[in-house]
Amino acid sequence: MKKSFIVLLHIGFWACYFILIVIVLSVYFRSSLYATAPGSRMMIAFKNILLFAFFPSLLSFYVYYFLLFPKYLQQKKYFSSIIVGILISACAAVIAYILHRYLIESGYVIDMDQGGKNGRSTAPKVIMVMTIIGSICGMVALVIKGFITWFNEIKLKEALKEKTYEMEMALIKSQLDPHLLFNTINNIDALILKDPVIASEYLNKLSDIMRFMLYETKPDQIMLSKEIEYIEKYIELQKIRTANKDYVHFTITGNVGSKKIAPMVFIPFIENAFKHTNNKKLENAITIDICVKAQNIEFRCENKFDSKPSARQPDSGLGNELIQKRLKLIYPEKHTLKVNKTDDLYSVNLTIING
Repeated sequence: MKKSFIVLLHIGFWACYFILIVIVLSVYFRSSLYATAPGSRMMIAFKNILLFAFFPSLLSFYVYYFLLFPKYLQQKKYFSSIIVGILISACAAVIAYILHRYLIESGYVIDMDQGGKNGRSTAPKVIMVMTIIGSICGMVALVIKGFITWFNEIKLKEALKEKTYEMEMALIKSQLDPHLLFNTINNIDALILKDPVIASEYLNKLSDIMRFMLYETKPDQIMLSKEIEYIEKYIELQKIRTANKDYVHFTITGNVGSKKIAPMVFIPFIENAFKHTNNKKLENAITIDICVKAQNIEFRCENKFDSKPSARQPDSGLGNELIQKRLKLIYPEKHTLKVNKTDDLYSVNLTIING
């Protein structure tokens, strides 16, 4: 939601509130003893509007808005929200009463005993009234903040769907690249004469990968075990193109268990590693580590490459900018991504906080 609209929303509320207070005080003054002192009526009204009605409401409103909603209500701490809300309103009322009583002439205080210094006897009643007024304004603040948060979440989900669609399209173009697909099929075809059993296994893995990308990546989250299974099959297919058994080093540490993750979060980095690794004879040319911890999931992908311009491959696959945008939408403030590049090593470190 635009900041200008939020500001207008706040201004509109306080304008309506001010008009309401003016009407109430006008009715009160017309029927009270202050009607006999027209010369000071306006000043008395201003002082009482400021401290009796406006100050506790303003303080309660914004403490509810900036503290109570995000720290308690949004975290579904409903009972704590009620207790803290009452305390906030009561404290605002006490502060307003003290300012009203001791910083403004005490003879002008509105109370139930016709004002004056004797009005101190009604302090609990006045504080209670101000607490109720502050609580009502606080609840309005919660409604406004809730509406703004709900609206922003809808916009965020729409943006996430749009970015997810872009990611899916990019992934389909990247992962189902005809060049890669034809190479894999040709390699499997060559294996048919040498070892039909192994060729059949690779063909099944290719089928599983295509099925996973087309059908199992639709939910917002999938089991981490499924993601790892897909990565393993992808690596096995890539290793067909080299006789080097130590070309890729892939390790998983920790208990995967029932942890979930957004689909295809790691694979773009792995894909780029394969595309930019020139020498397939190197030992551990690509290193992939997934470490599952109680509080987070750590992913590391490193690949060696030839820094000579003549050996560089054209940039292809998913760009880091698109990957980072998707991560920011899926895991806002719940991930860290570090990318380092030296003369012959490119490394990616991604940490995703659980929850």
